Amino acid sequence: MTPNQPRSASPNLVPTGEKIAYGLGSTNDLWGNWLYPTLAWPVFNIFLHVSPQLVSIALMINRLVDGFTDPLFGWLSDNTRSRWGRRRPYILVSSLILGLCFPLIFMVRPGWSEWGYFWFMVVSSGLYISVASSYSVPYNSLGAELTPSYHERTTVFAFKSGLQKLPELALFFGAAFVTLDLFNDPATGEPDILRGAQIYCAGLGVIMIAVGVLVFTRVKERYYTGVVAKSSARIAFSETIWRTLRCRPFRAQLAMALAYGLGTSMVGVLGYYATVYYVCGGDVALGSKWTFGMGLCGMVMGVAGIPLFARIARRQGKRRAMLIVQLGAIATFIGTWWFYDPVRPWLQPLASGFIAFTGAGFWMLYGSIGADVIDYDELETGKRREGAFSASGSWIMKLGMALGVGLSGVLLSVVGFDAKLGPDQPAHALFMIRLLLAGIPVIGLLIALAALARFGLTEEKMHDIRQQLETRRGSV
Repeated sequence: MTPNQPRSASPNLVPTGEKIAYGLGSTNDLWGNWLYPTLAWPVFNIFLHVSPQLVSIALMINRLVDGFTDPLFGWLSDNTRSRWGRRRPYILVSSLILGLCFPLIFMVRPGWSEWGYFWFMVVSSGLYISVASSYSVPYNSLGAELTPSYHERTTVFAFKSGLQKLPELALFFGAAFVTLDLFNDPATGEPDILRGAQIYCAGLGVIMIAVGVLVFTRVKERYYTGVVAKSSARIAFSETIWRTLRCRPFRAQLAMALAYGLGTSMVGVLGYYATVYYVCGGDVALGSKWTFGMGLCGMVMGVAGIPLFARIARRQGKRRAMLIVQLGAIATFIGTWWFYDPVRPWLQPLASGFIAFTGAGFWMLYGSIGADVIDYDELETGKRREGAFSASGSWIMKLGMALGVGLSGVLLSVVGFDAKLGPDQPAHALFMIRLLLAGIPVIGLLIALAALARFGLTEEKMHDIRQQLETRRGSV
C-alpha cells in the first residue's frame, strides 16, 4: 500500500471509509494517553491506599515525559521519508507495542510500600507514555493532511469526534468493570480492583493492535507525494517548538486548549469523587455503576452535539461555532452544582451529557482550525510541519489536562478528603469538591473565550491562503 493510492473522484472530499478508519484511530490515541490516569485513581488511591499527592505527582511526571517525547516524534515523523509515508510506519509499530504492553502498567502486588507503588507508577507509565507519543503525534498530524478543504476538514474531525465516543466509553466503563463482583476478594468480599484493571487492559490491548493495523492500511497521506517527498529540506529540532510557537494563530489556539483542558480535566477526578462520596455516600461499587451510566449518556450526547456544531461551523464559520460551544460549556459547569444531588442521583447523567455535548464540539473545531493553522504556517515558512504543530499542540493540551488531574489530587488533600475514611468524609471536604467542580472549569473557559477573540483565521482568510499556496506549489 503506497501513500499515493487513488482517492475519491472529488479532489477535496475524503472517502467515507477513510474518514471512518481515521476516526477509529482515535482509540489508541485516547486509551494510550488517558485510560491510565482514569484507572490509576481507583487502583492506587482507593484500592492500594497510595496518597492523592503521590498519585498526582506520578501522573504529572508522566506528562513531563511528554514534554520531550511529543516534540521528538513530531520532529522524527516530519523528517521521515519512506515508501509508506511519514506517519503510517510510526502508527503501525507503536500500536503493536501499546497493545502488548497495556496490562503491564498495573502489574503490581498488594503489600508493597507506598513509595514502591509510586516509583512503579513513574517508571512504567513514563515508558508507556513514550510509546503513546510515537502513535499520537503522527496520528494527529495525519488528520491535518487528509484534505485542503476548509469545510471538509470540519467533516473529517466530525467523524473523528463522533467515532471517538466509542473508545471514550471504555474510560467510563473501566471503573465499573474493575469493581464487578466477579473480581471480589473471597477473604474480604470487597472488589479486587487491581486484578480487574489487569484483565481490563489486556482485553483492550488486543483492540489497540487491530486499530493500528486498520489505520495503517486504510488511511493515506495526501500531502506526501505531491508536496513533502519532492522537498529535500529537513526540519530542525528547534523548529518543532520554538519556531512553531512563533505562529500567532497557533498561540491563540494553544491558549484555548490549555485553558479549556486545564479546567475540564478536573471533572474526571472531582466528578468521580463527587459521585462516589457525595451522591452515593462512599459506595464505590454503586458510584462506579453511576459513572458508567454517565458515560453512556455522555457518549449519546457527545455524538448528538457533533452534527449540530458542524452545521453551525458551515453556516456561520468556525469562530462563531467555537464561541457558542464555550458559552454552552460555561452554563453546563455552573449547572453541575445542582446535577450532583444525593436525593436525585438521576440528574448526574445530565452533567456528563452536556459536558460531552459541548466537549465534542470543542475538540472537533479545535482539530479543524488546527489544519488551517498549518496552511497559514506553510505560507509563511514554505514547509509542511504537521508533526511540529501536532507535537506542540498535543503536549500543551495534555499539559493542561495533566495539571488539572494533578491539581485535583492536591486539592482533594487540601480540602480534607481521606480515602482511608471511606464513606465518613468531612462535610466541608464534600462541599469544596462540589464548589471546585463547578467553579474551576468556568474560570478556564473564560480564559479560552479571551483566546478565541485573538484567533484571526476566518473562512475568507483561509480561502485566500489556499489560493496562494496552490499558485506556489500546485494542488494536492
